[in-house]
Amino acid sequence: MCRFTLYLGPSIRLSTLLIEPTHSLIHQSFHAAEREEPLNGDGFGVGWYAPRLSDEPALFHSISPAWNNRNLQSIARVVASPCVLAHVRAATAGSAVHQANCHPFQHGRYLLMHNGSIGAYPRVRRRLLAELSDEAYNVIRGDTDSEHMFAIFVDELLKHGEPPGEAADGARRLAERLAATLARVLAVVKTHGDGAPSALNVAVSDGVHAAVSRFTSDPSAPPDSLYTLHDHIYPTTSQEFHERHSEEEGEAVVVSSERLTGDSKWRAVPPNHIVAFARGEVPRLFPLSSDGRIEARA
Repeated sequence: MCRFTLYLGPSIRLSTLLIEPTHSLIHQSFHAAEREEPLNGDGFGVGWYAPRLSDEPALFHSISPAWNNRNLQSIARVVASPCVLAHVRAATAGSAVHQANCHPFQHGRYLLMHNGSIGAYPRVRRRLLAELSDEAYNVIRGDTDSEHMFAIFVDELLKHGEPPGEAADGARRLAERLAATLARVLAVVKTHGDGAPSALNVAVSDGVHAAVSRFTSDPSAPPDSLYTLHDHIYPTTSQEFHERHSEEEGEAVVVSSERLTGDSKWRAVPPNHIVAFARGEVPRLFPLSSDGRIEARA
């Protein structure tokens, strides 16, 4: 299993999020606290948005462990962003360690990263591809189950439309696209993989909205850990340089596989839920049914 962190709020330096906290994601790359194997050394990736320059995010991937990558340390000191997705990888047995398999995965303005596994993936891999459009199919560059799931997410966007840029329901619509993706994956596993358990902690963002699932189809075990923190939490670049911009206002939200600090405001995401939010919004929870769909009462 891997570890990831998503940030959405006023711009911060990457180092403020990824390096400086006492249990930062880089710390989790060699000493994860909430999984049996503490090492996540099979590469890493960071995606960040620069909305004044482009709607599409920048990406930095490497197959070296995050804990000793000097380029990451150097970049993180001087790059700031209002939306960051970062991931440290523990490759599934049999999965290759190369750059195409590093998260987050990108298509247009969207990023996706995953902690977990699709049940019976070797048996269901071809079936996951069967209904993809050509554009979604061509998203895939590597061989991970995570990237195949990303292709299904892209297919959902192509079929049903992207969430609107700044609309009030954008976060919910992104949550709906993520839930539809989980449901398609689980349906294939149920039919062609004998219902093998899937662990689907998945984070997606377009730089304005974010949706993150904490989900398992295994009724005998809890899903992997996932936490949120909603607060004025880190020094922002606006505070550093005494500037004010509209995108720098409001509280930040962090969603992370493990708590980055000892702050008492961290909250566990309930099992089998999606947490979704837009910049400046309070996170909302959407309960998921056992087949991965958003329940009607949400």
